[in-house]
Amino acid sequence: MDFTHPDTWMRRALALAEQARPISPPNPAVGCVLVSPSGELVGEGHTQAVGQAHAEVMALRDAAARGHATAGTTAYVTLEPCAHQGRTGPCCDALVAAGVTKVVASLQDPNPRVAGQGFARLRAAGVEVVVGPGAAAARELNIGFFSRMVRGVPWVRLKAAASLDGRTALPNGVSQWITSEAARADGQVWRARADVVLTGIGTVLQDDPMMNVRLPDAARQPALVIVDSQLQTPPGARLWGVGGRRVIVYTAVADPARQQALQTLGARVVRCADERGKVDLATMLKDLARHETNEVHVEAGHKLNGSLMRESLVDELLLYQAPKLLGDGAGIAALGSFSTLDQAPEWVWRDIQPIGPDLRLRAVMAGRDHF
Repeated sequence: MDFTHPDTWMRRALALAEQARPISPPNPAVGCVLVSPSGELVGEGHTQAVGQAHAEVMALRDAAARGHATAGTTAYVTLEPCAHQGRTGPCCDALVAAGVTKVVASLQDPNPRVAGQGFARLRAAGVEVVVGPGAAAARELNIGFFSRMVRGVPWVRLKAAASLDGRTALPNGVSQWITSEAARADGQVWRARADVVLTGIGTVLQDDPMMNVRLPDAARQPALVIVDSQLQTPPGARLWGVGGRRVIVYTAVADPARQQALQTLGARVVRCADERGKVDLATMLKDLARHETNEVHVEAGHKLNGSLMRESLVDELLLYQAPKLLGDGAGIAALGSFSTLDQAPEWVWRDIQPIGPDLRLRAVMAGRDHF
């Protein structure tokens, strides 16, 4: 690998940002590399857990630990250095104080508290700023953060496992296991990436799942959200056995006794009903965004999947397809009937990968990338 080429340093910064993703939410995952005028690595780092140091500060600390001077260095960073006093101090000021003379950044920060101010302060201090290298990869790493900042809602990724003919379960409800162990392990990685795992009361009552991340090196447990219109979540369900996890129940009814029972178990219960007496799903997503949720990972039945899709609330499909034909049975989503093909929602393929004997298909709703 040619470490004298600028693209190499940005790729290294992106790799560091990838390491930050399991621990950084609700902050974006950012990587930073400091390079000397002669092209030598001076220091590197990535965003730490919320309230702790950002990538730029970690890179400066790493340089100090290595005994390297930072004056005259170039910082390769995957997102605009922050310019506001939040849980930590402004990173742009730290770079200026360290004598950094050039900043190469992938993207401008969509956070209104930053949004170009970091670049402006760097330039005002005489630092050269270049924006753009690695932009697509940096945005993909933080697609949920961008969604929350720009649209006011999290990025919603719906995961399903299906046969070649699109069945997610047999007519009797049996669905374990359509896909391979390799596909299920890969699904755990995507579940771990999310801030919230979302399911419906039908899945809770039928399968009694724990809905937790079962990876041995999991850095955290995403919050669990249950869409439960009639407040039927059982206090004895297995999902309550996952320690250290937040549980949020969205409901459409006022039932003080049931609500108190769930709150006693530590749940946050939110009532948000639509005109049909169901949970208002769009309002639910806005509420999750207000509570700093970047990515929602949906693992639900065909009814809730269909409701989310009919309301155009799903941004991305994560579909594991097994080389099997199941015939009759449940589909991925209950979308109802269309009379013309142009009524069908359109999706754009993002990625197709073999996972063991199965395929992992990723698709984004057409036009949803442009925000």
